[in-house]
Amino acid sequence: MNVIPVLKCTDLKRSLAFYTAVLDFEPKYPDYLDDSINNGVIDLINDNAEIQLSCHPGDGVSGSATNVRLNGLADVDLFFAKYVSRGLDITSRKDSPAHQAPFNQTWGIREFYATDPDENTLRIGYPLP
Repeated sequence: MNVIPVLKCTDLKRSLAFYTAVLDFEPKYPDYLDDSINNGVIDLINDNAEIQLSCHPGDGVSGSATNVRLNGLADVDLFFAKYVSRGLDITSRKDSPAHQAPFNQTWGIREFYATDPDENTLRIGYPLP
């Protein structure tokens, strides 16, 4: 069984640019990308992760949070550095340490937050030993 989060987007082309250029996702069905945009839903994949971007009423709520677990603890810092080098904005949430850099949370996860143009946040991390 797979669970695929639906992330609400107001502009699919803008969101597609963020998820592909910054966060390494790619269209699951690249041959149907124009049709997907016209139909208001895009399926994206990154390794074994999958998300769906949607602009349909009732599909998700802008500003939602989704947890993403990486394959190892060292990946947290590596992915953060890579995403920042590709344009991840770490200045918009100065009150949130996890938006600024990888952070050891009190609940035992080292993580950072990546927020998309529609305020959806991916909490990207790995459990602490």
